[in-house]
Amino acid sequence: MSTQADHGHELIPRPEQTPDALRAALAVVDPGRLEEMQTTKDEAFAKAVEWQSLSPVRSWVLAWARDIEIARRPDLSARHAVAKRNVEHRDPDAAQEALRELSAVLDEAMEAVRA
Repeated sequence: MSTQADHGHELIPRPEQTPDALRAALAVVDPGRLEEMQTTKDEAFAKAVEWQSLSPVRSWVLAWARDIEIARRPDLSARHAVAKRNVEHRDPDAAQEALRELSAVLDEAMEAVRA
């Protein structure tokens, strides 16, 4: 597990960015998504072979590291859930604010896993 900044309570330490470590972390913080993770992993590896490039695999790792970052941090998870709920709000201003917040949460999580 890697070093991380203090964001308050975290459910688990930030996992290493390897398929096995990410899978183990997801099994703890959001086990309902394990099948989705495997499907997207298979797709990324197939594209990597087809394209003769590791970029699809790296993208897969970063996307799942980001999602796990959100799930393992209750602060981000709560913000993410509220923003997702409000993205389709009837009030266009509220929906726009929710979209901004969703983007901010995703950016914060990605920045954390890239550090």
